[in-house]
Amino acid sequence: MTSTRGLFANAVDENNPLLDTDSYKYSHFVQYPPGTEYVSAYVEARKPNGPTDFTVMFGLQMELAKLQGQVVTEEAIDEAEPFIRAHGFETALDGWRRIATVHGGKLPIKIDALPEGTVCGIRTALLRITNTDPELFWLPAFLETRILRSVWYPTTVASNSTACIDALREAMQETDGSSEGVEFKLHDFGARGTTSREAAGIGGCAHLISALGTDTVSGLVYARNYYGADMAGFSIPASEHATMTSWGGAEGEASAMENIVRQYPSGLVACVSDSYDLFRAIESYWGDQLKELVLSRTDGFLVIRPDSGDPITQLPKVIEAIGAKFGFTQTPSGYRLLNEKVRVIQGDGITPKTIPLIIKALKGANLAIGNVAFGMGAGLLQKLDRDTFGFAMKVSAICVDGEWRDVFKKPATSLEGLKFSRPGRQAVIKNERGIMETIRFEDLAGREDQLQTVFLDGEITRLQTFDEIRQLTQDGIKHMKTAKVAGSWPSQSE
Repeated sequence: MTSTRGLFANAVDENNPLLDTDSYKYSHFVQYPPGTEYVSAYVEARKPNGPTDFTVMFGLQMELAKLQGQVVTEEAIDEAEPFIRAHGFETALDGWRRIATVHGGKLPIKIDALPEGTVCGIRTALLRITNTDPELFWLPAFLETRILRSVWYPTTVASNSTACIDALREAMQETDGSSEGVEFKLHDFGARGTTSREAAGIGGCAHLISALGTDTVSGLVYARNYYGADMAGFSIPASEHATMTSWGGAEGEASAMENIVRQYPSGLVACVSDSYDLFRAIESYWGDQLKELVLSRTDGFLVIRPDSGDPITQLPKVIEAIGAKFGFTQTPSGYRLLNEKVRVIQGDGITPKTIPLIIKALKGANLAIGNVAFGMGAGLLQKLDRDTFGFAMKVSAICVDGEWRDVFKKPATSLEGLKFSRPGRQAVIKNERGIMETIRFEDLAGREDQLQTVFLDGEITRLQTFDEIRQLTQDGIKHMKTAKVAGSWPSQSE
């Protein structure tokens, strides 16, 4: 366990596992029935996010890396005990000491999970966690805070990102006749808008399951460190407003633009162009003064970036203005595509909700989707929460004196059953249509449980690579689309 401490003498280790939970969990070890030996819990998404009626399981492996090995020590217990007591609680000290001594500091739990990258319908169990030492029955629920957190956030980012990429893929097939390069059509601008570097790393990594474009460097680091990806994403040279406005205000903007093109005479380069007057920049600078310089670049293209205004109404106008200066070609399906030397990236106002509206607006103007890429910041990594897909982790069964009992809730006041939880130990099968289906563990009847053991008694038992996860997601999206055409994808109401 790596120690992280603060600035004062009374600081505690931020990575102390006894301190990574919700306060009320400290009181639960005495609340289970006498004779309780095992507790089984599961994680699922309980509702779709608008039209996105699937999730892409992702992120657990990053948390398992922190849970493996000796994580509970006498030092950690001695530090946490007075802290917890000062907070108003007693905790299961005998249990924690048992982990430190009998189990060598390793957590006696078993986690079974869907392979990361699995595409499944809503209300599918993504993992199951159970204790392996009957004296530590309270441990699975104690870990709920960090286990649920490790799954809901990256799975939500991966699901939203994948849904956006899929929408762009379909639109490109229609308007351009090809979806080549769609993996670069959604670029991660989110690092500075997250709550922490860790969030940027986890969320940025999740985005790259279906995309290749990112400016979130920590996402690349996490993809390498936890999934073995050599280089999971790519970016290009680009300007910011400071580099454009430092050339003497509006009078120097054209010089700043000329400079960036000369600095990068080939390949892709992006230039923010709305520092003062976007349409003057398009029509007078790019489309007149610098036009021949742009056209003379040996390969790649200039990417013009608007950074203000309503993207739904403005983006078609921007492309029309560029096309008036640089010309259009026509795609096989009859949509207009800009000269190959110039494209657009829209990074302001982009969210999973606005992308379909922009696609509709572009198609309505007979403009190919290949004209534009999108940069998404807070909409990708920050403007979401556990309720985006209704994620929850629930205890569903306990074993008392050798017999398993169902544990569930079914509140009469729950809207549309959203708060209902599943009774019994959960398992997942592939049904006859190849779709994931959650059933009771006792009902497996020889069928393969898709929840595979990934963690057992402090050791990671299955590692996945980024390439493997990407392939699973690609295959899963194709299968889902086929199932929807056939009417066999599980339907969910909002």
